[in-house]
Amino acid sequence: MLQALRVFRNTSAARCASRISRNGRISATSAATFSVRRSATTKADTLSPHYTQVYNPAQTVGYDKLDTFARRHFGPSPDNVQLMLLKLGYKDFDEFLSATVPAHVLIKRKLAVLPENGYTELQMLEHLEKLAGKNKIVRSFIGKGYYGTHVPPVIQRNLLESPEWYTSYTPYQPEISQGRLESLLNYQTMVSSLTGLPMANASLLDEGTAAAEAMAMSFHNLRGKKAKYVVDSQVHPQTIDVIQSRASKLGVELVFLQLNTNEGVAELENIAAETCGALVQYPATNGQLSDYERVGEIVHANKGLFAVATDLLALTLLKSPADFGADIALGNSQRFGVPFGYGGPHAAFFASTDKFSRKMPGRIVGVSKDRLGNQALRLALQTREQHIKREKATSNICTAQALLANMAAMYAVWHGPQGLKNIASRVYGYTAVLAAQIADNSAHKIQNSAFFDTITIELSGVSADEVLQTALEKHNINIFKVDDSSVSVSFDETVTKEELAGLVEVFTGKQADLPAELPRIPSEWLRSDEILTNEVFNTHHSETAMLRYLHLLQSKDLSLANSMIPLGSCTMKLNATVEMQLLSLPGFAYIHPFAPVNQAEGYKEMVDEFEKDLSDITGFAATTLMPNSGAQGEYTGLALIRQYFKARGEFEKRNICLIPVSAHGTNPASAAMCGLKVVPVKCLEDGLIDLVDMQAKAEKHKDNLCAIMITYPSTYGLFEPGVRQVIDTIHNAGGLVYLDGANMNAQVGLTSPGDLGADVCHLNIHKTFALSHGGGGPGQGPVCVAKHLVPYLPKHHFIDVPHVTEESIKAVNSAPFGSAAVIPVSYSYIKMLGSTGLPYASALAILNANYMLYRLKDVFNIMFVDHSEGKGIKHCAHEFIIDLREFKAAGIEAIDVAKRLQDYGFHAPTMSFPVAGTLMIEPTESENLEELDRFVEAMLSIRKEIDAHANGEAWGQVLKNAPHPLNDIISSSQEDWAARGYTREQAAFPLPYLKTSKCWPTVARVDDSYGDINLMCTCPSVEEVAGEA
Repeated sequence: MLQALRVFRNTSAARCASRISRNGRISATSAATFSVRRSATTKADTLSPHYTQVYNPAQTVGYDKLDTFARRHFGPSPDNVQLMLLKLGYKDFDEFLSATVPAHVLIKRKLAVLPENGYTELQMLEHLEKLAGKNKIVRSFIGKGYYGTHVPPVIQRNLLESPEWYTSYTPYQPEISQGRLESLLNYQTMVSSLTGLPMANASLLDEGTAAAEAMAMSFHNLRGKKAKYVVDSQVHPQTIDVIQSRASKLGVELVFLQLNTNEGVAELENIAAETCGALVQYPATNGQLSDYERVGEIVHANKGLFAVATDLLALTLLKSPADFGADIALGNSQRFGVPFGYGGPHAAFFASTDKFSRKMPGRIVGVSKDRLGNQALRLALQTREQHIKREKATSNICTAQALLANMAAMYAVWHGPQGLKNIASRVYGYTAVLAAQIADNSAHKIQNSAFFDTITIELSGVSADEVLQTALEKHNINIFKVDDSSVSVSFDETVTKEELAGLVEVFTGKQADLPAELPRIPSEWLRSDEILTNEVFNTHHSETAMLRYLHLLQSKDLSLANSMIPLGSCTMKLNATVEMQLLSLPGFAYIHPFAPVNQAEGYKEMVDEFEKDLSDITGFAATTLMPNSGAQGEYTGLALIRQYFKARGEFEKRNICLIPVSAHGTNPASAAMCGLKVVPVKCLEDGLIDLVDMQAKAEKHKDNLCAIMITYPSTYGLFEPGVRQVIDTIHNAGGLVYLDGANMNAQVGLTSPGDLGADVCHLNIHKTFALSHGGGGPGQGPVCVAKHLVPYLPKHHFIDVPHVTEESIKAVNSAPFGSAAVIPVSYSYIKMLGSTGLPYASALAILNANYMLYRLKDVFNIMFVDHSEGKGIKHCAHEFIIDLREFKAAGIEAIDVAKRLQDYGFHAPTMSFPVAGTLMIEPTESENLEELDRFVEAMLSIRKEIDAHANGEAWGQVLKNAPHPLNDIISSSQEDWAARGYTREQAAFPLPYLKTSKCWPTVARVDDSYGDINLMCTCPSVEEVAGEA
């Protein structure tokens, strides 16, 4: 502690000067700027009277608008705040914050976010509609993995725009997640059926990262013994960039071959013994269909894995990847009812054979059974996840794209197998008509001998730019420029007869004479097996049936529409309707990610402003929005650090990453993905980083130190007073500091990574900045960097993103701005709170957590917080940890408390992270005092049940049998209940409020072991259903 305070006594300029003199990495100008900025700016006002003004600026009715946002987003009223402060022994908000956050951390630099006092809700809607209006909606037949689609209104209204779907969390608590687990199982079944591979996961981030995962899986499958990976030259260019980005960190050598040619196949044979796998695109990026059976045979003969990037709509008609021996199939499910969204969010798919079920990245939904023997779904094989395997994990995937996977699955449910085939046949028919018209009526040459939805045209007598201009100006159509003399056209389900005729005219100069019937795809390409035979894909085809199915599933799940979700490290705050309702606005939804930039002026303006605000909030120089998850943000931040050292000629030398043992599991997994060797740093019994151990390891590895990854506040929920000492120690040893932004919700407006002296951070906008979790995605992980890392921010193959230089790293995912369509959500959150309101979001989150801690501290052991007047940390940050390990001797585990909370209508807090046998609680600023008290009362009631069990009282058994679904309460026999030692009412209604408001678990406690031992990850077939009947 004293050492940390000594560090604080140094001025900001002196700290910067020290960094300059020791490692030369920050300029003198930067040091001077740092000092002036900190001393000259006004501090944020966090006094209680000011909160009253922010909460309700219209103290009297006047000319000002009344629809202010802060009082809708913030749960506690000013009176609630004062009550909680008094409970904790304080009179004012500022006094409490000063006692909670170390003085050298509590900077309170006034933010520059405009408008200062925030937009009202209606002003925000008007502003966003104006931005959307600056985007030009053009019919885009560009392709490259992104296609126009019709979003079924029943799905848009009752899934995408439904808070019961978009505010739920990843289904780690399966008893209150059966609805979305069923929908994700439908998604896996759909992918498995269409790819012909028996095992599929519940989605990945996008096609590019899915392909990179396939490459990494192939490399690790042979334990790194074969370092070459073959990529077909007709894979989508943006996918190639992402693979190159990942391969350079793993030490994989990429070899590009034309695998649809005899020469390419022959070259593959020549190097196959050195190759861990191969990837092809089917259909290829130029639209060509090829049979890759021989490629698969060569790869398999040398023990490699054969991966196929493919298209789900094409696979409703075409032979599946399994037909030519694929081990892995991957791609983008976007065209199954998810709009362009300027690049995302979209759900990627990834399928494999059963052999690789334990090596496949991402989450997998599996079938198990519950305590009563009934079928129940759960996330299977969770020991594969990076939370368990840490740096030994082959992937750092944490967030998926669950909401979009659910949309894609429901699109297949809605249309059914025949409906999908009809859509695919129409798409092929339109493509074939255009190809025939060009071939018969122009001098241009069709380069494809076989195709599905895309043709590439070699032009004659006209340039590509002229063709693009004609198509745009005459018909409002975008097509893709391959090179100066070639273009391609990719059709989708939205194409009309008039647009087809217009494109015929563009290429032939003649009025279209369209055939009476559409051509059919040649039989040699058709698959012979049935697809989507499961009952769910052959039942819900009327809107009435579909609406009821969607409602049935959502009614099985707990979401923020039901109650607080107090998950530590997850920040389940309000996803305000005003933020979410414009997700479907055409001006944002219908822009292709590779459309000309002058058609996306509204997006550009919003992206620029959003990046500026995030840079201001984090205290950094620049931001990239490209990463579309927190884990991908971690990977990107470390990749930037590695590129920084590469530019200095120290890439190979500096390969050590220090990570505290308390870190989130994605940290070591991300470090390993970047080719870094992880060295753990110890933590003390009080939860703080062991500064002595950290200094010793920094000194030991100073010649090879690349970075340290720290989270602030720590994953133990603490404002560590030694954070600046950690940062200075690493800088003095020549390394850089990565500050994980997972807990940024306790920093906004109070401190920042840049103010603390870090070099880079990522943000989870699905945490701090109010984007919905969507049941396990979408997320987005912007990365903010100090000035010396700006030259390395990622570039993109097709779009000029900000900050690009010659030294920029390759793209980290397929789209230039990640999940651009959800940026309006977090952008709105920032703009409606403004610079005056944002600090109170963090302040309230901290206050709510400490109020709950205060109420629970006398009946539960709270870890790492010293409630006495001793020398320890007196308050938690925005979350705290309840230690339940003392009850293990009495037969009660953390899982019993977690499951029992479901009977009280709550989702459990984060269980056994970061400490096994504990619960970590994070209430956020959005929960009001009544909800905080309701959860506290539930925990106090559970404590009585724990005591009863410990004392041998029969009714304490209620914990071991929890949760209690309705069918257990109603249908289990009286003899069974008599033997339990507690009543049905004690099980179902332990507190009075539950009799009028309760979200019921729909299955009893799920048997995890049974589900992993008897792994089943697809829906039952028609035959299996018939057999059960």
